Amino acid sequence: MKTQAYLEHNNITVNNIDETTRFLQTAMPEFEIRGGGVHNGRRWIHIGTEHSYLAVNEATIESDKNEAYSGVGFNHMGFVVDNVEAVGKRLLEAGYKRDYPLTEQKYRIRDYFIDTDGNEYEFIQYLSDKPEERNSYED
Repeated sequence: MKTQAYLEHNNITVNNIDETTRFLQTAMPEFEIRGGGVHNGRRWIHIGTEHSYLAVNEATIESDKNEAYSGVGFNHMGFVVDNVEAVGKRLLEAGYKRDYPLTEQKYRIRDYFIDTDGNEYEFIQYLSDKPEERNSYED
């Protein structure tokens, strides 16, 4: 049986798992903690859906995020959501900061937020079911 490749999980390290959990579940209430524990003296969780998740590890020493888009490392993670404006409203009401103004394009609406560690998350609402429109770079 041949399957199409997809991203199952992304593994990140954060300063505070509880705060990262609050951010993710505020943005996406359907995200559940799939598992967790302590390994080598540090906390970890898997949080997401039955199909994909974030593996979140708690740092053993607190650190600042590198400057985004100028050095090596992840710049942001993008999540497809049904209602990007509702996600933004929940995050703003919870005290999180928008990183860029809400952007409306022909086939998508995008919104970017920063968590307490300085990690950037993009939330995308597609306005088309057609792959050629969803993947268009002309708008």
